[in-house]
Amino acid sequence: IDYDVLLDFSRADALSNLLELTEKTKKPLVLCSTGYSKEDLDLINEKSKTLPLFKSANMSLGINLINSLLKKVVPLLYENYDIEIIEKHHNQKVDSPSGTALLLADTIKDSIKEETKYTYGRSGESKRKKNEIGIHAVRGGTIVGEHDVIFAGASEVIELSHSAASREVFAVGALKAAEYMNNITKAGIYNMEDVLGI
Repeated sequence: IDYDVLLDFSRADALSNLLELTEKTKKPLVLCSTGYSKEDLDLINEKSKTLPLFKSANMSLGINLINSLLKKVVPLLYENYDIEIIEKHHNQKVDSPSGTALLLADTIKDSIKEETKYTYGRSGESKRKKNEIGIHAVRGGTIVGEHDVIFAGASEVIELSHSAASREVFAVGALKAAEYMNNITKAGIYNMEDVLGI
């Protein structure tokens, strides 16, 4: 098979076949799927030692800019604000919470010095704890993808929001990633921050 870059938007269960092909061709692989298990992520990290791999939970340029902003604002806000993430997708989406919600949550968690934990949805009769990062999933209709990161303080609320009106935003980002990876021969794991230079 002759190609420059392999671009995958399929499903997590295609990973082993994609990596097998990539090992044969030594061409860059751009992974745009979500729903990877811990074992899948470990495999991706292991294979990145010998292969040029790109992985992003979301190919939207806007989401990746928000993710970069979170690294800067979370350390400033965490002390006085509760952090919650709400994500909305179409009713056919398989994974929940979305890979993008987890990307944002992981960035938030990594930006906080204290030990934090994820709370998925809320039910029962207990107060919110300070070290929680709430993650809430909504599934319905044909929603392409919406993500809100809410910083709720005592007297104000700050929100970072992204709404994809069309799947075209993911295609644009994926093509930029493929163009970037076309020039990469060195093994490693690359992401949208590399593409955007942030």
